[in-house]
Amino acid sequence: MLQIDRRILTHFDFILPILIIPIIILSFYLINEANQALAHKQLIYFSIGAIIFSITFIIPIKKFDWIIPLFYWVSIILLFSVDFFGVTRLGARRWLEIPFINFTIQPSEVFKPAFLLMMAYLIKNNPPKSSGYGWKEFGKFSLYIILPFILIMKEPDLGTALILLLIGYSTLFVIGVNKKIWIILGIGIIISAPLLYSNLHGYQKKRITNFLGDKKSYHVRQSIIAIGSGGLKGKSRQEATQTHLKFLPVSTSDFIFAYFTERFGFLGALGLLSLYTLLVIHLMSFSFKFKKNYFLRSMVISTSFMIFIYMSINVAMTIALAPVVGVPLPFFSYGGSSFITFMVIFGIIENLISFQYDTMYSKIKYR
Repeated sequence: MLQIDRRILTHFDFILPILIIPIIILSFYLINEANQALAHKQLIYFSIGAIIFSITFIIPIKKFDWIIPLFYWVSIILLFSVDFFGVTRLGARRWLEIPFINFTIQPSEVFKPAFLLMMAYLIKNNPPKSSGYGWKEFGKFSLYIILPFILIMKEPDLGTALILLLIGYSTLFVIGVNKKIWIILGIGIIISAPLLYSNLHGYQKKRITNFLGDKKSYHVRQSIIAIGSGGLKGKSRQEATQTHLKFLPVSTSDFIFAYFTERFGFLGALGLLSLYTLLVIHLMSFSFKFKKNYFLRSMVISTSFMIFIYMSINVAMTIALAPVVGVPLPFFSYGGSSFITFMVIFGIIENLISFQYDTMYSKIKYR
């Protein structure tokens, strides 16, 4: 046990919590200021997230990586079952109700760690050649990427579906795919864009037209006013009228960045975005540090893209540079599903980093 503890202290990456904890503290401060009842719920989510992180951290993941495909396909079955047994809220069927305990789960959130692990598992067992993956390997990976994309898009949850699609193919891009494949795919997407647009739901088309049009939606207009009113250094709680007079909708979740900027100004926003940028850069550094460990490389690359995409879309939609979609700001927006999902993913990453030299994995060979 002492040897394991020493290994944990030696290889545990303390920079990740140093970057993440300030984001969580700032989030709680804002949510508590806006709504104490929500803040109390968020404390429960924080506690559950910490427990889940600890569990995923101590599980010998690499020793039992054979169970990852089962985890993936069970998650696919859950996504598939939403179409038949799902609970509808606000016009979308995205949840499954657990009988007798009056509790619901969102299979798309459960699927995210399963998806990242499956990509890592496939890449580890089939590393790229010097010229990158060819059409055969690319087609196999695409099956595991496109299937959940279709199932999640049908809920409908186009935002989450597109994010997972981007994460999957961005990870393959960094790991290595033949350049000819990307060129052909790019041309194909451009040609099929009108057909893809015509198959969108009405509200999805409306979001796009609102984004492209001169007149922005009420949410976006109030968000821009809140961000602009923050100025350089922000406003006091009493002067942050956009948030506390309820002009800014969903200020603790989708538009929490606008709320934060109204309170702490341009300098505060710059500091928050700097924390996210450092987090992404630090995660990507492991890809260069452990070039031969394709499992770990895939996990940190896909997680880096997930953080970057979520952050970029959330911030962009608050300043009218992207359509409004329900994409939370990682570790910052109010809610339990997203927070717990990210804690699971970071627990897995810390496990892979800390225990890579542990004796329990000595017989696990990585290409």
